[in-house]
Amino acid sequence: MMEEEFRSIRIEKEICHGCMSCMRICPTHAIRVHSNKASLIKELCIDCGECVRTCEYKAILPLTSSFSEFSKFKYTIALPSPVFYSQFGKEIQPGILLEALKKIGFDDAYDVACSSEAVSIALQEYLDSNEGPRPLISPYCPTILRLIQVRYPNLLENLIPIESPMEIAAREAKRKKMQELGLSEKEIGAIYITPCPAKMISILSPPRKKHSFLDGTIAISEIYPSILQAIPQITTKNDVKEVRGLGLGWPIVGGQVASLKAEECIAIGGINDCIRILEDIENGKLRDIQYIECHSCPNACVGGSLTIENQYIARGKVLKIVEKYGSQPCQEREYIRELYRRNFFSQLGKISASPIKPLDDDISKAIQKMKQKQKILDMLPKIDCGICGAPTCETFADDVIKGLTCADECIILTVKKFESMSGNLFETAQKHSRKIKSRWEDEKK
Repeated sequence: MMEEEFRSIRIEKEICHGCMSCMRICPTHAIRVHSNKASLIKELCIDCGECVRTCEYKAILPLTSSFSEFSKFKYTIALPSPVFYSQFGKEIQPGILLEALKKIGFDDAYDVACSSEAVSIALQEYLDSNEGPRPLISPYCPTILRLIQVRYPNLLENLIPIESPMEIAAREAKRKKMQELGLSEKEIGAIYITPCPAKMISILSPPRKKHSFLDGTIAISEIYPSILQAIPQITTKNDVKEVRGLGLGWPIVGGQVASLKAEECIAIGGINDCIRILEDIENGKLRDIQYIECHSCPNACVGGSLTIENQYIARGKVLKIVEKYGSQPCQEREYIRELYRRNFFSQLGKISASPIKPLDDDISKAIQKMKQKQKILDMLPKIDCGICGAPTCETFADDVIKGLTCADECIILTVKKFESMSGNLFETAQKHSRKIKSRWEDEKK
């Protein structure tokens, strides 16, 4: 039996008002609205979370973990995204926030930003020592990774095979606690404090390997109130761990490439700009570029749908944090280079494509259906009004061919049909009227 595809959101139909805002904003046309209720076509979803952000009725929910799921572990470690540090007052240093995570119930908290700095060094080592396709693309935004799997499978080999900071951090945090406490890996739960629902996809279906070292995610927005209450309880600042290094800048556009050779790298934010760049790469452009950092959110991870702080203010806070704590590295470069040579950061497996299914598995039938789809599309007004419940006339024609809806759902097509029927009826009525009149005049004679 085929396992159902997991996506990072759920639509609560009882709450949905059918306002269509989610359908209109979805960049991959994965949402339909019929009978005033939204539904998701999982095959098309790339987990960007735009629908979560735009739904004013809170009918679209991110699928993260709950605290009760972690009770099965003997020891829990919180691994906060570096975005977490930008969600609070600028006087709150990152080390205090790590302590606050322990106050609200985690046994320990591990800084991911330091692993980000190590990955930056590994990225430059890979770029300097490996030939192959260029430009290489960052695989760390799960939405961009999914977008490439679905729409640009030819670019899968351009994804750089260096492990993500959150996986490196989880692996190292567990390894240290296993040595210290004598526990097995399964007895330690590593939980990512996430700015977006897409990270859950990276954990349940990690790229290039069978399982993740992370065991779940908790939204930053979910634990934010508890952290605010915990912060005043932390008084022994001497025990607060110092957090530092350039990895603190990873949550904003340009954070990954900040320590790379600038003239050979570019950073992109926003799904539409990323699509343009990916199309340029597919068309053979940008070969002089070594590495492209891609984020689905315009301001990168500080703009995640599960954050609290305004993304522009959060970006400013990240810059302040980097200015204050980023000048002193947290990693020894030569040590990281040695780890790189020992494949500490390498991802050996392949990433599979997830192309959109054709209209039919039989090629001849698929071609026939394509012709039928074009015929329907030619009759449609091509104004993408969305009244039919599909975001565009083309997606509507696609749905009709797949049997997901019927042509009568297009109100303009139905009105034209009614006008044609009315015209025929009027013409028939006039024809019969003329016959009756002629017969009546003949009888009078």
